[in-house]
Amino acid sequence: MEQQNSMEQLKARIEAVLFTTAQALSIKDIAEILNEEDLEKTEEAMLELIMDYSSRPGALEIDDENGYILQVKEEHMDIVEKLCPVELKPAALRTLSVIALKEPIRQTDLKELRGSSAYEHVQELLEKGLISRTRDKNGRSYNLKTTPKFAEYFKLKGDTRSLAKLLEVDKGIKDSADN
Repeated sequence: MEQQNSMEQLKARIEAVLFTTAQALSIKDIAEILNEEDLEKTEEAMLELIMDYSSRPGALEIDDENGYILQVKEEHMDIVEKLCPVELKPAALRTLSVIALKEPIRQTDLKELRGSSAYEHVQELLEKGLISRTRDKNGRSYNLKTTPKFAEYFKLKGDTRSLAKLLEVDKGIKDSADN
């Protein structure tokens, strides 16, 4: 009975490690975090924990493809994407950076700077709520700006123009609103 309690306690501690970390960990990493010297016992507890998760109809699973990580099952990812934007691909992130530093920027100007793939990035950023788009005065293009969700996501305080000036990257950037 004591050995079963010990195994349950180890499983709970492993679960706490997996819940807290956002990266895949090896059995050795987990054992080190827990100051557990018995790697076989840690691995046995991990396998039991994986079985526990796979035998119940919950939204979480333990993936073991590149180490062990606690994650939301694929069929529930739509909920996660609504609550927090998923990581951006580097090209979309670069497009977002240009928008943030030169906002408001006309979409046609953005295309000149980032190429035609910027249209796809704009659509992705709009879907994630990180930017907003309004028609410009002549109605031929759109003005793009970051949203409060952008500032919240990147933990920014104040507007991005102030941030750009603070970082001295605003030198030479002409605000399209002044045109």
